[in-house]
Amino acid sequence: MSKYVGWIAGAAATALVAAGAITYAVAEDGTGSGTNRPATPSADSADAGFARDMAVHHQQAVEMSFIVRDRTTDPDVRRLAYDIAQTQANQRGMLLGWLDLWGLPKVSADPPMTWMGMGDMATGKDGALMPGMATNTQLRKLGELSGRQAEVFYLRLMTAHHKGGIHMAEGCVDRCTVGVEKRLAQGMVDAQRSEIQLMADMLEKRGAAPGS
Repeated sequence: MSKYVGWIAGAAATALVAAGAITYAVAEDGTGSGTNRPATPSADSADAGFARDMAVHHQQAVEMSFIVRDRTTDPDVRRLAYDIAQTQANQRGMLLGWLDLWGLPKVSADPPMTWMGMGDMATGKDGALMPGMATNTQLRKLGELSGRQAEVFYLRLMTAHHKGGIHMAEGCVDRCTVGVEKRLAQGMVDAQRSEIQLMADMLEKRGAAPGS
């Protein structure tokens, strides 16, 4: 198990080192006045919508990871939670930074997922604003559990969270126009698919299934 967690840690470290370059590159890729540069995304574009929504989605993953870190002593779960928290906090910073670079608001009056044509879906039930997000009740429960129960519940919640995140990131790959943002979204898809497999292995080790 430790070799898989170690690989994830290495990937997270690589993402952190590359963050500055990616943040700078988006300015070159999506803004500016040169004739070869695309126009700055509009406030209602997929680029802006993905940045806003994924920033919110990532923030919950960070919150869940910090909760479980304090609810278990298992080194593998704690390392995974730390890696997810660090990676997604870093990506969230980039997404919000791009909105600043584009001069766009970080919040919108439109419902979440409008940029994917899903703005009319039922959202906000008990705090679950977007696909895969945990409810407020689930977050409170995670904070009340400990040991193996907390580990299993976290791994299940994060598996669902990643699946929702992948759906959103794939939407950006298809709809976004800023090249570096599309590449970041594809990187999210690839990394979170790997983490879903890792979490399935961790759940199996604990005699639990992803969704039961």
